Amino acid sequence: MVKQAESICRQATLQSRENKAGPQNWRALREQLLNKFILRLVSCVQLASKLSFHYNALGYQYTKEELVESELDVLKSLNFQINLTTPLAYVEVLLEVLGYNGCLVPATQLHATCLTLLDLVYLLHDPIYESLLRASIESSTPSQLQGEKFIAVKEDFMLLAVGVIAASAFIQNPACWSQVTGHLQSITGIALESIAEFSYAILTHSVGANTPARQQSVPPHLAARALRAAASSNT
Repeated sequence: MVKQAESICRQATLQSRENKAGPQNWRALREQLLNKFILRLVSCVQLASKLSFHYNALGYQYTKEELVESELDVLKSLNFQINLTTPLAYVEVLLEVLGYNGCLVPATQLHATCLTLLDLVYLLHDPIYESLLRASIESSTPSQLQGEKFIAVKEDFMLLAVGVIAASAFIQNPACWSQVTGHLQSITGIALESIAEFSYAILTHSVGANTPARQQSVPPHLAARALRAAASSNT
C-alpha cells in the first residue's frame, strides 16, 4: 500500500509540474487513496495468506504451484461461477428490511437462530420438504405428478428464507410470530398460508414436541391451517 501511494504521489507531482494542477488535484488523489485503502488491505491479506498460511495448514505441505493448480481445478469444476446466491443472502436481506419495519424481535437474535435452522434444513432436507408437501396437498400419500410439481418449491430460496425467519421468530418469541409473518407477507408477497406451512414443517423437525400442535396431536395440515388462521387474525 505504501509503495502504491508513493507511486501515485510521484505521478501526481510530475503531472502538477506539467499541467500546473492546484490543491484540488491533490485532494482528489487523497480521496482515491482513502477509498481504496480497505480494498488494498484485503487484497494484501489474501495474498499473504496464499503465500504463507494455507500450504502449511493442518500439517500438510503444498507448494504454491500445487495450490494454484488446485484452485484452477475447483474453478473449472464450477464453470468459474463462484458468486452464487445462497438462501442466507435472502435471509439477511429480509432481516434487514424487517429491522427497518420495526420488527419486535431483534434482527441479531433472529439471525443467530436462522443460521441454526438453515443448517437443520440442509441436514434434514428430505423429511422437512416431504412433510411440507404432505401439508400443502393435505394428504399423506402424494402422487408422482404432485412430487414433480413440488420441485419448484424446493428450489425457491425466498420461500425457504421466509419459512426460516418465521420459525426463528416463533422460537424467539411466539407472541411476535404473527407480526413477523405479516411483515414477511408484505415484503415478499408470499401468502401467509405458505409461510405458516413452511415454518411449521421446520418447527416440527427442530423443537418437535414443544410446539403446541404436537402437544395436542394435531395432524400437520390442520396445525399449519391453525397457524395461518392465527397470523391472519393478527395482521
